[in-house]
Amino acid sequence: MKSRLSIVLAALWWGSLTGLGFVVVPMLFAHLPSPAMAGAMAAKLFTAQTWLSIACSFLLLLVLNKNRASALSPPAPAAIKYVVAGLLLAVLVEFGVAPNIVSARASGGDLRFWHGLGSAMYLAQWLAAGWTLWCLSRLTNAGAA
Repeated sequence: MKSRLSIVLAALWWGSLTGLGFVVVPMLFAHLPSPAMAGAMAAKLFTAQTWLSIACSFLLLLVLNKNRASALSPPAPAAIKYVVAGLLLAVLVEFGVAPNIVSARASGGDLRFWHGLGSAMYLAQWLAAGWTLWCLSRLTNAGAA
């Protein structure tokens, strides 16, 4: 039961990052009247995504920590490392990079740098969530065999 819960949490985390970053935000920029309007809406959605990422990460850490049987299996420690990495990336983007994007936009600072850094960190978080899901699915498959 705990392994299924961990897979559902990892899938929610990875799927929400995928949907927002690769579908919703590009559609905002394609269909809203101005890039400023799309950017403002995207910022709000990315903040909501951060809180979802934090919740999924914490719950995954709780589930994986309590699952003593999987702690003996090699995929579990790997999954925990990627969960922690994804959690740190989400927090750094929200509280480190995003304020600098807002500041750069308002003051004429280096918006391209901060936006590029935030995008790279979002991609890294997406990879961490995907690898977490991959590791946990291997863990479940190994337990079923």
